[in-house]
Amino acid sequence: MPEATASFKDKVIIFASSEPKEIPVTIKALKDNVKGELQLCFGKGWKVDQETKSFEIAKKGDQRILNFILTPPTKEDENYISPIIKVDGKEISKELIEISYDHIPKQSVLLPSETKVVRLDINKNGENIGYINGAGDEIPESLKQIGYKVEYIDPKTIQAGSLNKYDAIVVGIRAYNVVDELKFKQRYLLDYVKEGGNLIVQYNTAGRNGLDMDNLAPYPLSISRDRVTDESSNVGILAKSHALVNYPNKITQNDFNGWVQERGLYFPDQWSKEFTPILSMNDEGEASLNGSLLVAPYGKGNYIYTGLSFFRELPPV
Repeated sequence: MPEATASFKDKVIIFASSEPKEIPVTIKALKDNVKGELQLCFGKGWKVDQETKSFEIAKKGDQRILNFILTPPTKEDENYISPIIKVDGKEISKELIEISYDHIPKQSVLLPSETKVVRLDINKNGENIGYINGAGDEIPESLKQIGYKVEYIDPKTIQAGSLNKYDAIVVGIRAYNVVDELKFKQRYLLDYVKEGGNLIVQYNTAGRNGLDMDNLAPYPLSISRDRVTDESSNVGILAKSHALVNYPNKITQNDFNGWVQERGLYFPDQWSKEFTPILSMNDEGEASLNGSLLVAPYGKGNYIYTGLSFFRELPPV
């Protein structure tokens, strides 16, 4: 084992503007009395406040966090940053991954330490987002990275008027399958939409607890087992003039490049005339499916149901 290792908290860091961000690097000592320097390596067009910083750690197993201020380029760019620890003339560019389970021996693995940094021109509308946890995903963390204020909503606390402060509310994957309380609070969520809110409901599995609700949506909506499993399958934009694919950012077919695992699953197969299907997609040799992303105005707001696997496409953080 080396004298020390360095790692980043986030494996992908998104810069939605040219404003700098603080990048913490964690150094872990694997021996006593480790003293040296940490250098942050970065790509062309990126800048840091100080390329090298010194550190000293007295005891094995202890950690020290060094913060670098990273400034992105003014134009869109993808790059990587990596730390190099310099101790007694040695250079260490690894992070330590420990695999520890009861049924296998503990394993320590050294891997290259790096994180991806992405400068994107993202137009952001609204400020405050409420998030209702489902079966688990990291969408809130990704929303925070592009500048939104995200607050977790405990369904037990939902009552009349309690949601009005949010510009949008996102419901986590399979939330209606795993959170019993939601079926009793759904009327408040729909009231929120009616009063001008935007509600985004991610996929739920058909035929399980929670989907016997007759008010999952403000209008009739039937969830099926339809899915598109080929992550590179063709995607067509049906509603090219709809605000959902034009504002605040223009969505094109290029935005569906580089997906992983699948396009989506448990698409609705029947919906009322109030809904507008936005996208069309299909696996090879199968009929096109139009239920992956549906939006309907309700009162002053908008209800969106999507089976798209957004939670798989967002960067791990």
